[in-house]
Amino acid sequence: MTAEGRRSRISRRLLLGAAVLGGAVLWGGATIARLTRDPSGPQNAGRISDVDGIALPLQPPANAPAHDPALPWLAKGGEINDVSELSLTPVFGIVEVSEEAHIAAALAFARANGLKVSVAAIRHSMGGHAFDDNALVLDMRKFDKIEFDAAAKTVTVQPGATWHAIQNQLHPLFAVKAMQSTDIFSVGGSISVNAHGMDHQAGSVAGSVRSMRVMLADGSIVSCSRSENSDLFNHVVGGYGLFGVILSAVLDVVDNTVYHTARQIIRSEDFPDFFENTLEPDRNIGLFYGHLSTAPGNFLEDMIVYRYDKVADQPPADMPALDEATGVKLKRLVMNLAKEGGLFQSLKWYMEKHLEPKFESCTVPRTAAMGEGEACLVSRNNPMHDSVPYLFNDLPGETDILHEYFIPRGEYNAFIAGAREIMANQKLPILNASIRIVHKEDTALTYAPEPAFSLVLYINQSTSDAGNAAMRQLTRDLIDLTLEHRGRFFLPYQLHYTGKQLLASYPELPAFLAKKRELDPTELFGSTFYRALKSLSGVA
Repeated sequence: MTAEGRRSRISRRLLLGAAVLGGAVLWGGATIARLTRDPSGPQNAGRISDVDGIALPLQPPANAPAHDPALPWLAKGGEINDVSELSLTPVFGIVEVSEEAHIAAALAFARANGLKVSVAAIRHSMGGHAFDDNALVLDMRKFDKIEFDAAAKTVTVQPGATWHAIQNQLHPLFAVKAMQSTDIFSVGGSISVNAHGMDHQAGSVAGSVRSMRVMLADGSIVSCSRSENSDLFNHVVGGYGLFGVILSAVLDVVDNTVYHTARQIIRSEDFPDFFENTLEPDRNIGLFYGHLSTAPGNFLEDMIVYRYDKVADQPPADMPALDEATGVKLKRLVMNLAKEGGLFQSLKWYMEKHLEPKFESCTVPRTAAMGEGEACLVSRNNPMHDSVPYLFNDLPGETDILHEYFIPRGEYNAFIAGAREIMANQKLPILNASIRIVHKEDTALTYAPEPAFSLVLYINQSTSDAGNAAMRQLTRDLIDLTLEHRGRFFLPYQLHYTGKQLLASYPELPAFLAKKRELDPTELFGSTFYRALKSLSGVA
């Protein structure tokens, strides 16, 4: 071969190599851009149409009334969905509530015209809990006033107020007593599911609610608390919006305590002993959560224990304002890559163990008064002030679903071993697995009749029929395991359970539904979830 021929072959190879490399760079750049992109808007993947025992969709009434022009309609007709993207539901209309009179007028209109009423805000429950076919939906997001009483250490809020907004008003001296581990939810929604979060001492939201004002189906207004109209209180808290409309709630607040952050890695099987010997007796540990590995070869084996130890009761005078979430695109990229399984799940776990601590946000100035040297200090509000924007993306054809299972504390290790086996033998990507502490709850439809640990799962699925079928099977398998260990599953999520599983987990359900019919005899307040409860439990 001549020198010119050799140069020509080398040139072609260089061009080919450059083309391949350029293509890889372009593909990688396009892929990263796609995986980090902010949501372009709400995604609607349709509706799961095979919920056991109920008709979907319901046909609209033959003689539907005209929309009352006196009501502040956000939409007349149309459809609504929740965060699952899988509950697209036709509604009669949506009333945008901003004052109490709107609620009274909407209920009167619904009673006069035979309409059902559903109550919605952020809509993060995942099974049609906040709406139903042809219902009149009250959108509570602008019914959100917040009144803080520093002397009484209470905050009086309308149900559309978010924890994010409450934190911004309380900071820097005071903080929320009980809420979820993220702040995007509305107070009304949190009360309706009796949410719980990072403060293992405070327990659920129920424990921080001093009193409520509730509008019943007939339009009357009743005040309730643990000592006044306690039966109504115990049905509204954790009652999924089925007993009335919360008009306001008086909540306890606490000091914005300063914490020293700490983390350690333990074996999952050592967690019960860690809780009993370290976490529970140390009243100085203010916040806690446990994060289990979802990496192959270490699945649910290791746990990162995040803890917040009290340093001071009040923040320093130079405490900065609350920051919004940082590193959103990187966190979203890591979470979305983890949906590809294997290697990326291991990468996510590596970053959580080794890189995350290096980028920890230490928000409290290290003043001499704190006496903590180089410790990373945060106020109580900081770890709870996270609206998790990195969990929302612009990826079509898929969605992320929450599960939660409550297990008596003595059953933890056997349950985790069973969950590990079930989830290792199915294909849905497990994106996150966390452990929470739950106290005994005395609400009418309690998820914790005795002290428990909870396993919170965040699972990706395709929005196709096959994806829904896989999620249904996984859900039922995990519920069966939970029941074997005397536990219960949380109800705000997809309606994939059977009637037998529902009644085994919630034997109080028939009494709960009987009280519903007593307080709301015409069943004015309804939802797809409510119809499922009735059908699956055999109640006509």
